[in-house]
Amino acid sequence: MTNAGPAVNDLSLSPDRLQSSVLHHLTFTLGKDAPNASRYDWRMALSFAIRDRIVEPWFASTRRTWAENRKRVYYLSMEFLIGRLLEDATINLGLYEAAEKTMAGFGQDLETLIQDEPDAALGNGGLGRLAACFMESMATLGCPAYGYGIRYEHGLFRQRFEGGRQVETPEDWLNQAHPWEFPRPESSYTVGFKGEVETRDGREVWVPGETVLAEAHDTPVIGWAGKWANTLRLWAAKPTTMFDLARFNRGDYAAAAEPEALARTLSRVLYPDDTTYQGKELRLKQEFFLTSAALQDILRRYLYAHDDLKALPKHVAIQMNDTHPAIAGPELVRLLSDEHGLPFEDALSTARACLGYTNHTLLPEALERWATFTFGTVLPRHMQIVERIDSWHRRTYPSRPHYVGIVKHHEVRMGELAFIMSHKVNGVSALHSDLVKKNLFPELDRLHPGRIINQTNGVTPRRWLKMSNPALAGLITDAVGTGWEDDLDRLDGLRAHVDDAGFRDRFAAAKRANKAQVSDWIGREFGVKVSPDALFDVQVKRIHEYKRQLLNILECIAHWHALRSGAISNPVPRVRIFGGKAAPGYAVAKEIIRLINDVAVVVNNDAKTGDLLKIVYPPNYNVSMAERLVPAADLSEQISTAGKEASGTGNMKFMMNGAPTIGTLDGANVEILAEVGEENFFLFGLTAEEVQKRREDPEHSRKAIEASQPLQDVLQMIAEGRFSPDEPERYHGLVHGMWHSDYFLVASDFDAYHAAQKRVDAAYADPGAWVRMAAMNTARSGFFSSDRTIRGYMKDVWDVTPAL
Repeated sequence: MTNAGPAVNDLSLSPDRLQSSVLHHLTFTLGKDAPNASRYDWRMALSFAIRDRIVEPWFASTRRTWAENRKRVYYLSMEFLIGRLLEDATINLGLYEAAEKTMAGFGQDLETLIQDEPDAALGNGGLGRLAACFMESMATLGCPAYGYGIRYEHGLFRQRFEGGRQVETPEDWLNQAHPWEFPRPESSYTVGFKGEVETRDGREVWVPGETVLAEAHDTPVIGWAGKWANTLRLWAAKPTTMFDLARFNRGDYAAAAEPEALARTLSRVLYPDDTTYQGKELRLKQEFFLTSAALQDILRRYLYAHDDLKALPKHVAIQMNDTHPAIAGPELVRLLSDEHGLPFEDALSTARACLGYTNHTLLPEALERWATFTFGTVLPRHMQIVERIDSWHRRTYPSRPHYVGIVKHHEVRMGELAFIMSHKVNGVSALHSDLVKKNLFPELDRLHPGRIINQTNGVTPRRWLKMSNPALAGLITDAVGTGWEDDLDRLDGLRAHVDDAGFRDRFAAAKRANKAQVSDWIGREFGVKVSPDALFDVQVKRIHEYKRQLLNILECIAHWHALRSGAISNPVPRVRIFGGKAAPGYAVAKEIIRLINDVAVVVNNDAKTGDLLKIVYPPNYNVSMAERLVPAADLSEQISTAGKEASGTGNMKFMMNGAPTIGTLDGANVEILAEVGEENFFLFGLTAEEVQKRREDPEHSRKAIEASQPLQDVLQMIAEGRFSPDEPERYHGLVHGMWHSDYFLVASDFDAYHAAQKRVDAAYADPGAWVRMAAMNTARSGFFSSDRTIRGYMKDVWDVTPAL
């Protein structure tokens, strides 16, 4: 089965023409001849040749947007987890087969070249991958859009394990040239920090004490069938003063390089450790750097064709992806009032009509709050504007409770700021949006009824099914015909085939082929022998207590203990696969990582259990690893504490690729369950309401553990050092937390999870029934296309009509 994409009449290339283009770039762009070209050279030459085919629809889309005076969407996000782009572009352009034949003619394997491309480290997890899926869907639907982010030199850290512990090292994705971007040095903007605010002629004027330049780098984002392309514009920080020669000549070498050091620091690392004051200040600077540069760019583009700034909302929709760009509210007010002369309240109403805010979390610590000292020091003018916005809102809504506001207890609350400065606030799943109303912003919701709406997340089926799982994609095309890639509701047509034995056999064969590839990879890279006939049980996501990797590994120990004692008759072989990174300063999450790795060492070398249970934790989880693991998964672990996961998108990817979910009623699990039915979902655990009630009992953790003999046995083994014989007390803190706090209710849900895993084993033991269940998950995944999500944003938030 091939990865062939759509036929694109005006962009299609014969292998001969593509061959000429590749040779041209090899010679004239890279300065190499074919006999001496390396794998890198061939990949770069092919990438440039494919990029050439994107430029024409990219320019055409831009020209049409200008000619038709179309409203544009501007998507502001600290993360864009775009992954590798070569295969994605060839598929969306319909050039995969041509590229495969062309490179074979040069003696090169296309898949090897694809795997050689660095994975852009521009995000951490679901937030950044969602932004990338949204950009691709906006291009597919013909929604004129720009994505704005930061061109991190190193991005998120590269993860490795030493003695089971996570070690962070710099990511090096930009050590090689990035062939997909176009530097735009002419599109540069000055961004300031610190300094003071002066009053001149009755107006407030900010005089920054530090400045950097934001320089644009544009990557075209091509949609399905190559009909439309949008722009991902990433900002690199450059010094406004390259070098202080006078200081250098006086021997003050470090001070001479300070401007360059500040600039490089701003766009060097994604999410610096903010456990120190310096880290907090850097993170705030990064957020303002992205936001200010983007807003200056938006206003420059608007004023090129329009004069009336109060008409800005008719032509501009700005979406804040979580609270990281929430400074967009006061910065847009500053630009409109201080720089362009609009009266303050006109600037305020104009900004609010442009801005939308997507909330991604119910966790209080993830809703950013800045100490007023830090905020006022880094952004003194914005501190004044924030206080004025807060005062305006209090006057306008006199019934606002006294404890509600943006500036409270010497903190600037970015969630409240984003809410008040937006005309629409959306959650990302039905349950999450309801909890945003009830639990997160109940008072603001009462003051602004109808402002909070829901837009359930989605993922692009072009990358997460067509590209990453060609075997299953081919089967789908054979069953329902072509065209499902941009009309995913057509997958529902698979329901007519799930009772056909021949279809199920092909479905099972596709899954097993994917598992065989992953088995080979695990054996080759990590030295663990696993069988593709075992049940592949996968939990890959950011490591966080609420996502409950701890629950997973504790149940894994219980399962291993039962296997060793002979308590399981006819056991089903399992491979438990983990993946994900913990924030550098998140000590508990890093302790959980180490526990998983310690348990893996013991279990994987246990001759008594043998191949019945293996634990694998590949380091440095990223988009490319997800593309490998998701198609091979039999079981999708979505086990967060109910009421804590906003949506999840991994759950959608696994479902789309035929992996039933074991999960709680949390995030988009609720909607997945509604789509597939209880018979195709392994549900367990407390509901969000039950979680709140359970926490009211201060003894809930102790009571839950005392009621569960399997959990007591597991905790006893950990406490005795069974998995850390060199340091028996290593996990005493983790065990103590389980007994005495357990905020995320691991103990309370343990027995229900343990029982659900037994139901999984029983279901997997019947291959025909399991494959039917898996196929039903794929058949009912059409709702979770990011195309559906973007149509909702266009209609309900942005008021944008598609160009296609």
